[in-house]
Amino acid sequence: MDVTGAQWRKSTRSGNNGGSCVEVADNLPGVVLVRDTKDRDGGTLTFGPVAWRAFVDELTRRP
Repeated sequence: MDVTGAQWRKSTRSGNNGGSCVEVADNLPGVVLVRDTKDRDGGTLTFGPVAWRAFVDELTRRP
């Protein structure tokens, strides 16, 4: 998969924690990409938009 057009962002809640966070790119059609900020070339997880939304929804329900 060509991810050269991915626009990566990290959560504003990540703060300045030494890079221990993930980045998400959701601007490509039909996929959401996730990668580790400490190892940006180490691989990318790929999710379908429905699966990603379910994951985010579950996280936002937790205290």
